[in-house]
Amino acid sequence: MSGPCDDRSTKKATETLNYDLIIVGGGPAGAVTALYAARRGLRILLLDKSRFPRDKICGDAITGKALSILRDLQLADAIVDLPGVRFRKILFGSAKHIEAEIGLDRARKRDVVFGCVIRRRVFDEFLFNRARAAVTTCVEGFTVDDLIWENDKVCGVVGHDNASELRREFRACIVVGADGYRSTVARKVGSYAIDPSHQLVAIRRYYRNVARLSDGIELHYVSTVTPGYFWIFPLDDGFANVGIGMLSSTMKKKHVNLAEALDVTIRDPFFAPRFADAMPVEKPVGWHLPVGSMHRSCCGPGYLLVGDAAGLIDPFTGEGIANAMYSGRVAAETAAAALKIGDVGAENLWRFDHDLWGKIGHELKVSAKLQKIAGLEWLLNFTIRRAAHSPEVRDTLCAMIAREVPREQMTSPLFYLKLWTM
Repeated sequence: MSGPCDDRSTKKATETLNYDLIIVGGGPAGAVTALYAARRGLRILLLDKSRFPRDKICGDAITGKALSILRDLQLADAIVDLPGVRFRKILFGSAKHIEAEIGLDRARKRDVVFGCVIRRRVFDEFLFNRARAAVTTCVEGFTVDDLIWENDKVCGVVGHDNASELRREFRACIVVGADGYRSTVARKVGSYAIDPSHQLVAIRRYYRNVARLSDGIELHYVSTVTPGYFWIFPLDDGFANVGIGMLSSTMKKKHVNLAEALDVTIRDPFFAPRFADAMPVEKPVGWHLPVGSMHRSCCGPGYLLVGDAAGLIDPFTGEGIANAMYSGRVAAETAAAALKIGDVGAENLWRFDHDLWGKIGHELKVSAKLQKIAGLEWLLNFTIRRAAHSPEVRDTLCAMIAREVPREQMTSPLFYLKLWTM
């Protein structure tokens, strides 16, 4: 099929091509969607406005939950060989600088014995290259400007090549929006919403020569960003990912400048010795994280939204890669089933929302409650202090991280009464 599209330049549109699936965005959500869809024999067009490798502002941590999906894709062994650090423990620090270290090797589930910290520039390029090799067509440096609608269904995209401004249109039975928190696809279908009460803001800065890095990641619940935390994650070659983040609505209410808060925290007498010889290798860079404390519309006639475009980031931890990847797997399954029966209407694609939120919805609700509890500084101080002094409490928290014990127990007052006796 061919035909003209609206052209904002004097250059002509190219030939329109047809696919089963157009995936807009080649990050972890889009790449995983592509890999699972390719397994099912779908004709896939993968688009990304950038050219890989490219940076993605993030904490760079890849948890056991994400590794389980990579294992299913037979990529886990290759991932751990990428430049980065395996972490086998998590250190939690309170506002009073009491620290409790949770060893993940005490968990019974093998896939949570470790996680990885890998720069997104490296991790995303690895996944994207695997997806590019699996799909029918891949186009980098292409910006999607609008969606094509026919008979009240999304049936394609219109955009332009960044270098030449050449306008192009592509058609498919289903369009998957995997284009991040500023998703063009989400905006065009009316699902884009910025709510400070359901959004985290964070900044990251890479450092070299931070002292006392180990094979563990650190989360410090400092007073400057309550509810939120300051993190130090070890990277390869003596680098560290250092950052700070908090709830957007609280940041605005308290008039917090995150760059200043990061500087104040690093200069705190408790942390200052670790940064005495450290050198930043970039300016602080920030980003927004739409969290899953709000259930956003993620599907409709001819389209699906995955990853940050669907707002699936954990409200408590700020971790988004695992849920993004899981949403990609569900999206591929949903698309394949819909195409098999030839029905990509809203009612049929609603299965995606049902299956996705049926799996992660309860976890996100619990994390939203934990986010509110994290605003109670005295309670965090108490919990970390008990963990620092009690192996039994550390084992309990490890089991919760490993999801061997429901995390929702932490939302009950009885849990904290029990901690008192441990």
